[in-house]
Amino acid sequence: MATRRRQQFIHGQALWMLATVLMLAALNALTLDLFFVVSLIGFLVVVELTAAVNVTPRWRSRLKWLILAGLVGFAYIVVRRILEILPSGLI
Repeated sequence: MATRRRQQFIHGQALWMLATVLMLAALNALTLDLFFVVSLIGFLVVVELTAAVNVTPRWRSRLKWLILAGLVGFAYIVVRRILEILPSGLI
């Protein structure tokens, strides 16, 4: 059971990231920042969709660290974008 869920998780994330690259490339909007943000959204969706109802396997408990790292990366991107928008004399 845990192996099947783990495979579903890996396949779901890989498929989401492949679709993200293809879609962003088709829209001519492929940047590392945008890929990271859309992949993080997909990662969070896949985590929720493959969650077990009653038992949490040990491999899933380690995902919280990946989620935390992703959110820190997202916060960095947001702060960097805000600083790009603000006038240079303001900071």
